Amino acid sequence: DLGVSSPQLDDPERGFSFRSDAPLDMRMDQTRGVTAAQWLARASEEEIREVVKRHGEERFAKQIAKAIVAARERGPVARTRQLADLVGAAVRTREPGKDPATRTFQALRIHLNQELEELSLVLPQAVSILVPGGRLAVISFHSLEDRIVKNFIRTNARPGEAPERLPLRAAELPSPRLRSLGKPRRPGPGEVGANPRARSAVLRVAEKLG
Repeated sequence: DLGVSSPQLDDPERGFSFRSDAPLDMRMDQTRGVTAAQWLARASEEEIREVVKRHGEERFAKQIAKAIVAARERGPVARTRQLADLVGAAVRTREPGKDPATRTFQALRIHLNQELEELSLVLPQAVSILVPGGRLAVISFHSLEDRIVKNFIRTNARPGEAPERLPLRAAELPSPRLRSLGKPRRPGPGEVGANPRARSAVLRVAEKLG
């Protein structure tokens, strides 16, 4: 179950959500690393633009970065609502049912916590501790995570490359490590109604082969 948890989102002091006004933190581990406010205070406009574009898939990343840099010349960008209001003023169109700041908050959180790098590390580690027949089930909540999971399962469901020019018995040929189980699963209307945060969830399952 990837990404930030509901208890983290619901605790204003963690700084993950713009629903309440709180310090702009966003660290998964609050004992180390820089906060979102600290990073925004020292990052260049180009760095902010690149992070918001790459990790938030935000088409208005340039305008958002420019607005943040202009605002910090007047004072620190240190509160969640302050950042959300800046983004809202910079984004020219609205996605139905989504706050304009959603993508920017996602981007900063992913960057600060190196979430995609951590995901790429943990997937092979998870497979290594599975016994044959054990199953890897991963729930992702946005396309960046899901792409990594999908590609990992797809790559490991194919045989590895055999060494060139070496005679090998059939049993020695590289074999797939995983078998994908069915199509990705998404929540139905009932689940989304009971838990709106599940609306973007995608579940992928793979079985470890012997």
